[in-house]
Amino acid sequence: MTITSSHNRKLKEIRKLRMRKRWRERSGRFVAEGEDLLAAADAAGWTAVERYCAAGSGLTGLEVESELLASASGIASGTRALAVYDERWLAAPTGPLCVYLHGVQDPGNVGAILRSAEAFGASYVALGKGSADPFSPKAVRASMGAIFAVPVARADSIDGLPGTKVALVAGRGVPLRELWTSTSDSPKQGDIVRAATLLVGAEREGLPEDIVQGADEVAHIPIKTNSLNAAMAASIALYELAHRISGQ
Repeated sequence: MTITSSHNRKLKEIRKLRMRKRWRERSGRFVAEGEDLLAAADAAGWTAVERYCAAGSGLTGLEVESELLASASGIASGTRALAVYDERWLAAPTGPLCVYLHGVQDPGNVGAILRSAEAFGASYVALGKGSADPFSPKAVRASMGAIFAVPVARADSIDGLPGTKVALVAGRGVPLRELWTSTSDSPKQGDIVRAATLLVGAEREGLPEDIVQGADEVAHIPIKTNSLNAAMAASIALYELAHRISGQ
């Protein structure tokens, strides 16, 4: 069977999932596009609700005429494969290395942070108030498959986040590299740092003051300009913290 009509119900569903956050929230599903992302999902053990491929491509899935698949896709050049998956949200965040995002509205930044979280062994990424949907098409693409490898969670506050909470704030606190010089030299009077959560705010506004005040530590990345892209700052901070946590 090959889908040959633009009015096909399944194609309409794909378009809604791509374009409407509320539809994703309502259905609990999202779309991943491209062979690399689908391969990443397979490698992580995710099973697609439905898989689609361009007719005659030789790929696995329900065949769709190439032009129709391209019209349903959000990739400018079209795609030969896409799939629909059920969203997965982590119920109980755990350490040792975690990331909390507050007000990071750009889905590209959220996806890039997921990618860095995977690279540096973070246990999960928590999405706080005002942060972009990690299952939006732009975030999924920017994650380069990390959305399938790094669990995501919702967080109404920082209270339940594990370990030492480190607020990343431009120009405040100590330089991040000086926060802990070794795993035996921590801010807890010599206790080994066994878990930490990195708190990252929006690029312009940064973290709200109440969150900064609720953090255990405040640190910054010394730079010569005014600011870093949120994803770049998170990546640098994750690199630093990953080498300072016991067991990492």
